[in-house]
Amino acid sequence: MCSALPFVVGPGMRRDGTTRFRDSQGEPLHDFLAVSSFSQYTVVDVNQVVKVDPAVPPKLACLLGCGAGTGVGAAWRLAKVQPGSSVVIFGLGAVGLSVAQGAKMCGAAKIIGVDLNPDKEELGKKFGVTDFVNPSKLGESPLSQVIIEMTGGGADYCFECIGVASVMTEAFRSAKQGNGKTVILGLEKDGKPISLPSIEFLFGKCVMGSLFGGIKPKTDIPILAKKCMSKELELEKLITHEVGLQEINTAFDLLLQGKSLRCIIWMDKLAA
Repeated sequence: MCSALPFVVGPGMRRDGTTRFRDSQGEPLHDFLAVSSFSQYTVVDVNQVVKVDPAVPPKLACLLGCGAGTGVGAAWRLAKVQPGSSVVIFGLGAVGLSVAQGAKMCGAAKIIGVDLNPDKEELGKKFGVTDFVNPSKLGESPLSQVIIEMTGGGADYCFECIGVASVMTEAFRSAKQGNGKTVILGLEKDGKPISLPSIEFLFGKCVMGSLFGGIKPKTDIPILAKKCMSKELELEKLITHEVGLQEINTAFDLLLQGKSLRCIIWMDKLAA
């Protein structure tokens, strides 16, 4: 996956490209994204470190990296969701549900969740989703047309959180004519291009890409941590499992099976 990205994600530290890790034979081990999150101890560049209030529990602080921070930031910092607006979220995984929390925090009036999993309807409500659409239940009706009817002309903001080119197109078509914003958060794993009707751009609709939700970690992560402590954000609801480091493969299995939103890996927790 890393080698397919159009930018360099490693190996090694951000500034000098070297690594501080070696295996038992002395061969270099490289960092992923210069962080090495699955190490009990690590050395990272100062640019990769953010200081938060010591009162913030690690269980909450760790959610503010890629995932929860990305979703909340996309609504809050990048799209700048306005009070009373309408929001549609395509894909209610951890990122999509975090977008819902961010949109709710910003005062959105209607937050529509779109997902093929019917269980996501009740789950979405816990994160601020007000309406739910399952595309498999629409029959011959195009999803974008259903969204347009639900929002009275199209959504103010659409967020694609899956990584499928056809869904990105559908998200764009669901946005309001004139000033609707579509934010792409999903990474198209097959590298397929997206096809968008050019005439709709003439009226002001736009598409925005996002890396880490557009937030500035040094200043914004402490703000989000404070909002979590005050319960303005309830991101702890994303935690579905907790395991020790020795059970890391179990954590990945749960993720691949769609049984986990966020699995906390405790470095000092012994296997059961």
